[in-house]
Amino acid sequence: MSRPPLPPFDRDGALLKVRLAEDGWNSRDPARVVLAYTPDSLWRNRSTFVTGRAAITDFLAAKWQREQDYRLVKGLWAFADNRIAVRFAYEWHDADGQWWRSYGNENWEFADNGEMQRRIASINDVAIAAADRRLLWPRDDQGDRRPDDHPGLEELGL
Repeated sequence: MSRPPLPPFDRDGALLKVRLAEDGWNSRDPARVVLAYTPDSLWRNRSTFVTGRAAITDFLAAKWQREQDYRLVKGLWAFADNRIAVRFAYEWHDADGQWWRSYGNENWEFADNGEMQRRIASINDVAIAAADRRLLWPRDDQGDRRPDDHPGLEELGL
């Protein structure tokens, strides 16, 4: 199966790949998101190591159970050949109602068919007040896709 845009990436292809990833993750649907990864994809997420689609699906289901009302914005940092570097911020609250903003960087490596074969993520969480949230947009039938006119990381000062 092919998941365009395909490597090697140009700027437009890298930007589109980042936006498609953001849209997928904002759906909070592990079955949808996992299709962007190779069957044997390797992940490091913080201090957790995950291999393969089944483990990724389980990881994401647990993540979005814990990280409620999740909203994510990704931004392209750099790209070359079959690799893309991304920075991101997302907001969520825990079961006790505490809001968090998580900041991070990801390094992505893609197979020739456009599926991600490796994802390395470093993430830090900062407690915030609900009044300090910046990633606010209405829910929609696209899985909480960030509207095109909603500010990105740079515009939000993140």
